[in-house]
Formats: sequence, structure tokens, C-alpha cells
Amino acid sequence: MLNWRFIAVVAMVATDMVAATQAQSSRKPQSPVSLKDAYRNAFLIGVAINSPQIKGQDMGGDAIVERQFNSITPENVLKWEVVHPEPDVYNFDLSDQYVSFGEKRHMFVVGHCLVWHSQTPAWVFRDDKGDSLDRDALLKRMHDHIQTVVGRYKGRIQAWDVVNEALNENGTMRQSPWQKIIGDDYVEKAFQYAHEADPQAKLVYNDYNLENDQKRKGALVLITKLKAEGVPVDAVGLQGHDSMDWPSLEDEDTTIGAFASLGVKVIISELDIDLLPPATEHATADVSVHVEQDPKLNPYPKGLPESVQKELGKRYSDLFKVFLKHRGAVIRVTFWGLSDGDSWRNDWPVLGRTSYPLLFDRSDQPKLAFHAVLEAAGGKN
Repeated sequence: MLNWRFIAVVAMVATDMVAATQAQSSRKPQSPVSLKDAYRNAFLIGVAINSPQIKGQDMGGDAIVERQFNSITPENVLKWEVVHPEPDVYNFDLSDQYVSFGEKRHMFVVGHCLVWHSQTPAWVFRDDKGDSLDRDALLKRMHDHIQTVVGRYKGRIQAWDVVNEALNENGTMRQSPWQKIIGDDYVEKAFQYAHEADPQAKLVYNDYNLENDQKRKGALVLITKLKAEGVPVDAVGLQGHDSMDWPSLEDEDTTIGAFASLGVKVIISELDIDLLPPATEHATADVSVHVEQDPKLNPYPKGLPESVQKELGKRYSDLFKVFLKHRGAVIRVTFWGLSDGDSWRNDWPVLGRTSYPLLFDRSDQPKLAFHAVLEAAGGKN
């Protein structure tokens, strides 16, 4: 005989399961679990990648890059000393791999950087006899470099950091070899040459400490002048090498708004947060600065306390809320490195410091800061 009671119970269970499935399907989709999905309607989420990641030697890191980010910037492989180390010698092996890395993953690919006073070989500014070049000779050298590098990746690299760090802290023009030999208009010339090489690429002026009043004013004057002269500058990159208490949220808000008012977009181009004791009197990202080792400057050599993890997460969350306030003006936020172990801050400005400035730890695991950034957009992981 059939067990009608048993059949009735099974039918009730099946009905409940169908109802539960229908109810689930009528709910809102689950919250995104990646940074790029969480901020898809606000701005691109980028990361600077290093040579092992470009070469496929860091498979775990590459998987995170692909899962979490939709834009990449190269830490070093497109800087002059790497890609153009000697006269008439170009090394495109790593940069070709970098561009292919982004293309295969359908990412927004950034070129960094064309004209900078640092990581540029000394020969760039001298003739065959070792004497300083004159203005016309250096302009030609700049033109040829930009035409060759940008031209090679025309239509494949979508944005270029054209000029990097042209300003002093007081907002005046930095007395770099570029400025001393060519004059202040070297910035204008660099943008013109980049635009000629790829008219479709977005062109960026990139600098640090623009949240400070004097330097911000100098940058606003520079960008205003360039725009008035018809120079094709599309965006300003605020590097974002921040600390736990600098810049203030108010200064970040003011700075983004000030540049947006000039009709240029804003990029947070090299974001990381230093939570270690300050090693210099004033905030800086000048790579030439070096400070002697001191145990007091390296308080967490074996790991970060959970209380500090939470403080870092709150700091990241607060900054991202400011970025979100300016969605539309802010078009990309790029972290300067994938994990704490990758960060340049481990050896700058103090050799051997153990730093914790990013969203992933040295084992490539997401930190509390990762979850804080995700939740600032309304997502959960």
C-alpha cells in the first residue's frame, strides 16, 4: 500500500522549496563581492602591477588583479630608465607583456610615465661629450622618445601620465633638468607630443601633495594656463600617498572640487596609506628622500594589531566616501601596489621598514581595510 501520509509530507516539502526559490529570485541581486563590481557605477578601480605579475610569475597575485580590478598601471616598466636605457636602445619586452596582460583581461590600460626628473638616465640630458644639451636638442630627444613609446601603443594604452611631479611644495616649478634646459613650457611640449602620437589617449598631469594649499594653488595655475593655451590635458592625478591623518577629508574634498571646476577629470592615481610613525617632518613622496633606520619607525615588524587594522579600514572608508561624493569628476582610483609585500613603502624612506599600506596582506589575503572599502560602496564580501 502507498504511504499517503509520507507522500503528502514530501509534496509539502517540495512546495515549500519551490516557494523559497521563487522568493529568492524576486529579491534584489546579491551585493557585488569585488571592488570593480562595487564601484562599477562610480569609477574605475585600478592597481599598479610589478614585473613578476606582468610575467605571470605571481599567479596568485594575478588572479586577484583579474578578480578585483578593471584598470592597471605599471610600476616601472614604462619609465624611461627601463624602456629607453641608452641612446637608440629601446627595451619593449616587459612593456609589451604589460599591455598584453591588460588586453587579455579587457582592462583599462594606463601608461606611466613619459616625462619625470627621476628614473631618467643622465645621458638624456647630455650630448656625446658629456655636456648639457641645449633646449632644441632636449626637445627633440623628448619628442622622439614620446613618439616612439606612445606611438608603439597607440590605441592600446588608453591613458598616459605625461608629466610627473613638475612642482615644488610651494607651487613653483621644480628646477629639474627638463625645466632648466627647456624652460617651464616643457610641460606644454610633452602634452603636445603625446597628443600627436595618439590623439585618442587621455593625458594626465600627475603629482603628490596637491592637497596642500600652496602646491594645489600652483597646480591650479599650471592647469589653467595649459587649458587656456589649448594644451590637451584631460585629467589631474592626485597620487594619494596618504597617511592616517593627512590629508584631512576636508582638504581632499576641496582639492578634488577645485580641479574639477577647471573642466578636467580627477584621478586618485597612486593610492596607499602609511600607518607607521612619520619619518619626515612634512608629508612627501619624493623618492630621493632617505632616513636612517630607527626601531621607533618600525613598530610592527611581526604583524599589525587588529585595533590598527580597524583604524586603517576606517581611514580608507572615509576617503572613499569623499571620492564617491565626487563621482563623475573622479574617474579612476588606482592603488599603488597589490599587497603589503609589494609596496614601495617597505623600503622608503627607511630601508627595512615593515609597512602595511594596502588592502591585501603579505599572504594576498584581504585585510579589514578591503572589506571597509567594499562596504563604503554598499557592497559586502
